[in-house]
Amino acid sequence: MSIVTLCFDFGNTRLKAAVFDGNKIRTTITLPDDSVESVQKLIAEFRPQKSILSSVIHHNPEIEKLLSANTKFHLLSHLSKLAFTTPVGKPETIGADRLALAAAAVHFYPSCHNLVIGMGTCITYNFINKYHEFLGGGISPGLEIRLKSLNHYTAKLPVVKADSNVPLIGYDTNTNILSGVILGIVYEIEGFIDEYTQKFDNFNVLLTGGDIVYLASHLKKGIFADSELIFKGLYAISETNNP
Repeated sequence: MSIVTLCFDFGNTRLKAAVFDGNKIRTTITLPDDSVESVQKLIAEFRPQKSILSSVIHHNPEIEKLLSANTKFHLLSHLSKLAFTTPVGKPETIGADRLALAAAAVHFYPSCHNLVIGMGTCITYNFINKYHEFLGGGISPGLEIRLKSLNHYTAKLPVVKADSNVPLIGYDTNTNILSGVILGIVYEIEGFIDEYTQKFDNFNVLLTGGDIVYLASHLKKGIFADSELIFKGLYAISETNNP
């Protein structure tokens, strides 16, 4: 019988979990909050043997106690055992989500230079070379931040809902905003990819996060899009730290 692992990803916008049967994802869940009750429901339903938490927020510390009492639990941090090194100035400041993405890249593409682009509240550019060194990258405002900031910092611009159907030349206020924001992100990503490609051979690009549905169709071919990449990285880290 396969071991069940709960992998939690607590981001700034969403709190999510993936349930693994062995090394396969059975299902993913969006949690309503970080309460003990919400996590207890998952434990009762799926009866996991292992769990791991990646969190970039100030989450409820009681859930760590709950998971430790009911599973072999690991809290992802710079102290975790990783399949790569972090030769940067302050490794303790690297976000747990970025560590999970780097772990996934090394696990699935171990012989390549990898640029992992996470499309969440922020867009993170995470570079892991073929020697399995996480060298850093970049952070820029995510899709929702850009859309909402136009409304917040102007008198008349509305908050526009994201859409993958974006014209190059906007024909009204909404489509002008969508063109500027979504295609602006596309050109930002492609610009970064071009710069990395000039510096590194045998180069791989991975795109993940909830907003890839709005962007993937506009990007050049040769980019691997996987919305569940962070969970796969969390599972790999859990197996290393909870053998």
